[in-house]
Amino acid sequence: MSNDNPAADDAYVDDSKTGKPIEENLKSGVTWMRGLFMLVSCVLASVALFAGGVIVVLGFFWVLFTGAVNDEIKAVGQSVATYIYNISRFLTFNTDERPFPLGGAWPAGIAAEQNDA
Repeated sequence: MSNDNPAADDAYVDDSKTGKPIEENLKSGVTWMRGLFMLVSCVLASVALFAGGVIVVLGFFWVLFTGAVNDEIKAVGQSVATYIYNISRFLTFNTDERPFPLGGAWPAGIAAEQNDA
């Protein structure tokens, strides 16, 4: 065994409290309210995913029968996709902004232009 490694008794222990104690987290009303909003957001995401599937099928049949993309269906599809994205960001703690109808507004159906260079 090598003498280069310190003994386990000499290991550095960081005693500084950088976070809240677990008791505070468990009793925090803010945390439980976010949990409730997250649960409702999961239900709303399921509904939005179903609606998105219906929009995809409608858009496909529109193109199949007319040969042209329907701009209204495309805008609604973009709006639902953005809504699902907003819910995902809230559920993964990437934002504190609650999605529609829990706090935010319904997203616009206009896609951000992307360069395909």
